[in-house]
Amino acid sequence: MSRQFELLVFDWDGTLMDSTTAISESLIAACKDLRLTVPSEENARFVIGLGLKETLEYLLPELPKADYPALLERYREHFLIRDKGTTLFPGAKTLLARLRAEGFKLAVATGKSRQGLHRVLTKFELEGVFHATRCADESLSKPDPQMLLWLMEQLQVPKEKTLMIGDTSHDMLMAKAAEVPRLAVSYGAHSQDKLLAHEPLACMGHFSELDRWLMTQA
Repeated sequence: MSRQFELLVFDWDGTLMDSTTAISESLIAACKDLRLTVPSEENARFVIGLGLKETLEYLLPELPKADYPALLERYREHFLIRDKGTTLFPGAKTLLARLRAEGFKLAVATGKSRQGLHRVLTKFELEGVFHATRCADESLSKPDPQMLLWLMEQLQVPKEKTLMIGDTSHDMLMAKAAEVPRLAVSYGAHSQDKLLAHEPLACMGHFSELDRWLMTQA
């Protein structure tokens, strides 16, 4: 069967894992702990997918960089508590196994750290599923295209045969910058309106819709 794509690159939080609430709540709680300006829930969700440094620069531009470690420590403490209850979206693990069996190359481009991604891949027994992964602490943060460019070079797949799948405008902008087709999901961090502004091939409102699209149109 002929395919449009050879390489499917997934964002992690909000795309494969139902973790956006845990992230936004942890950011807000950490700011409260240190009596800093508390971001709105909308702003806390907007920065999901960015590297932690870029997140703090956006949410707290007045915060001295010397104070970043204390805030990041508080964020991680809150997130690790909430992370225990986070799960993959129903059907995610099965879909990944089917896609790999169909011969697709699978990758992850995430705002997580390498340590954070390793933890969740181990937790969900997905260590051998992806052909390559790239994290924010190894590359420039989204929406810079560096992560996508590295994955395409590493797996030797041209841009027209690569598909980026994500739940934020950062994912869409990264794909645009890399001249890669993109597929949006609106069940994660960003709204459908924000995602459609970046002209994805389609925008899925539920994980089951993503499953169906990838299995029939990718």
